[in-house]
Formats: sequence, C-alpha cells, structure tokens
Amino acid sequence: MSVGNPSKELVSCVILDLDGTLLNTDGIVSDVLKVYLVNHGRQWDGREAQKIVGKTLSEAAVVIIDDYGLSISADELISEITPILSDKWCNIKALSGASRLIKHFRVEGVQMALASNSPRANIESKISYQSGWKESFSVIIGGDEVTAGKPSPEMFLGAARKLNIDPSKCLVIEDSPTGVMAAKAARMKVVAVPSLQKQSHLYTAADEVFNSLLDLQPEKWGLPPFQDWIECTLPLEPWYIGGPVIKGFGRGSKILGIPTANISTKKYSAVLSEHPSGVYFGWAKLSERGIYKMVMSIGWNPYFSNTEKAIEPWLLHDFDEDFYGEELHLAIVGYIRPEANFSSVESLVEKIHQDRRIAEAALELPLYVKYKDDKYLRKPLNGENNHL
Repeated sequence: MSVGNPSKELVSCVILDLDGTLLNTDGIVSDVLKVYLVNHGRQWDGREAQKIVGKTLSEAAVVIIDDYGLSISADELISEITPILSDKWCNIKALSGASRLIKHFRVEGVQMALASNSPRANIESKISYQSGWKESFSVIIGGDEVTAGKPSPEMFLGAARKLNIDPSKCLVIEDSPTGVMAAKAARMKVVAVPSLQKQSHLYTAADEVFNSLLDLQPEKWGLPPFQDWIECTLPLEPWYIGGPVIKGFGRGSKILGIPTANISTKKYSAVLSEHPSGVYFGWAKLSERGIYKMVMSIGWNPYFSNTEKAIEPWLLHDFDEDFYGEELHLAIVGYIRPEANFSSVESLVEKIHQDRRIAEAALELPLYVKYKDDKYLRKPLNGENNHL
C-alpha cells in the first residue's frame, strides 16, 4: 500500500528508527511484561503493546504503571525489567527487508543514521547481534542523548546536523505515529511502515505508507534502486511453517473458486509478527501426496475484513478430493506483492490468478526450483511443529 503525495525533491541520506521498523522487539517486550506483571499479581492483556509503540522507555513505563495500577515508580519498573530485556536482545529478529535495506544503502554509499527513543546502550546492544549493522550507520542517537524524545524533532535534527546534511534532504523511515510526527516537525520526508496494523489513518502525515520494507522504492526519492527483483518476484531467505490442513473460511472454493489449504496460526504468532502481510510463494509438501508449487496469502484479506491474520496457501495442482487433517509443510522462498484491497470480487480473483501465473513461472527458475529438494520438505512429517 502506498498513500500520500511524495515530493519530487530528492534526498541524500536516510534516517531510520529501530524498534518496530528494523527489529521485531514488540514480541520480546510483551513476553517480558507478561511474566513481570504475573509476578506482581496482574494479567497482561496485550492492549498496552499498541499504547507504548514509539514511546520513550520512561513514557512506556508510566503507561504500564497507570494501566495496571502498580505501586512503583517508573524508575523502579525500568530498573527491574531492563536486565531481563537485556538478556533477550540476542533473540531479536530483524523484520522482513531490514537487513536487505541496510546492506543496499551501505553498498551504494548512502549515508544512514539511526535515531531511536531507546537508550543508547540498548540500541548498541540490540544491533550488535545483527551482522553488519553497527558499521553501516554514520550516526546513532538514543533517547537518553536528547532533552526530548519523539515526537519532538530534536533527535532527527541532531542526526542531520551530525551528518552535515540539510533536514529537507533527509528521508526518515518510521513505524510509529510519534516518529512520523517528529520527522515532519523536522521538515524531513518520511516513509511509514506501520507497526500499528489496520490503523493506517494514524499515518496520514507521512509522505508514503508501505506495508513493509520489502515494498520501499528508493528511486522515488532519488536514491539507488534495488536490483534484486526477478520476474516480478523478490527472493527471500527461505522460511518454513507447517501443520495439519484445517477448514478455512469456506470462501476460497465457494466465492473465489480458489481452494486454499489453510493451516492454523496458533503456533505461528511469532512468525506472523516477523513477516508482513502479503503474497508469497514456494513449495508445499502434503504428507501423503508429494510436493507441489504453492502461492500463499498472509494477512487480514481486507476485502473480507478479517479480524485475525490468516495463512492461506493455494497448492497449484488440481486435486480430486479434500485433504483436511493431512500434514502440510511449506517452504516460502519468495515475495510477490503486499496485501491489497479490491473494489470487487472479480478484480480480487483476477489478481489472485495473476499471482498464480507469477509464482508458477518463477518456480521454474533455478534460483527457486532448487528448494523443491529442501531438507525441510524431504524429512518425514509427523505432526510436530518443525518450524525452522
């Protein structure tokens, strides 16, 4: 998805947020808070996760204390959970497209700065576990190095000053509404990749809004374009999911004429948070039938207004019968496009069939066909969670 009306004025550097933009920290923070609150006689309900997006550590602590009625100060809460969080940073995974984007700009000689509301020490710790990240940034600014964090523009203006670049020549990439506000207050261009899903109305101030970093087009801003798209597909580091085929929404066959082989999302909340909604493709193995080409939708399917993120693979083969309960394992090897809404069911069906044609052709390429022999698909299926 792309909204807004980007200026034709070109930029010469990129300033990136960290948490929720490059790193999937939300899940780790939620897990730590869940355990912490149980130990204090409270039950974490997850709603605060969205309330603390883009806030400084102190601001987030105040939200948690107020919402759960904790009889401690913000400093006490921070001092108690900081060591726990620090032990977890080694487990943070980069969000889809983050490492690709950083490597691309580094290779192309585009100056980059990192500006985060997190304390500087936390930033350094988090990025130390990501290969090649620390040396890619000419400037790093943490929330404890400024007098006011986002939505104040101070952090972004400080980054531009250290880069010796006029603020109007800076492109900011942010995931939170507060970050977008800060970038615009600094008179910078800003691309939003929302971490608050299904709340795009909060990001209207951004010059562009994309579903994920995979969809960013740097050339729109005068920056070097990505050169890694192949036959309308973007190769990915393979990732894997599997489980028994379950009954889905029933609309695949009845409304769309496209029978999907749905699998449960219960075991894959972490996977779904790491990978943005969109259309992917790869190889699928049915335990009793063999290996097939596959194109897959992950997301809320806005045309049908899903309330939960779903995994809906379409095995590109004509089957004579249903196979509910049969084990299905998927090797996802490429990306086609972001999730989109459609004005009619006919336009939706047309797009899905276009996705099929793209996936079928791509899976004949040596780059992708080799994964048909992936060890994940070749090993015996026994119903266990074999996510890699």
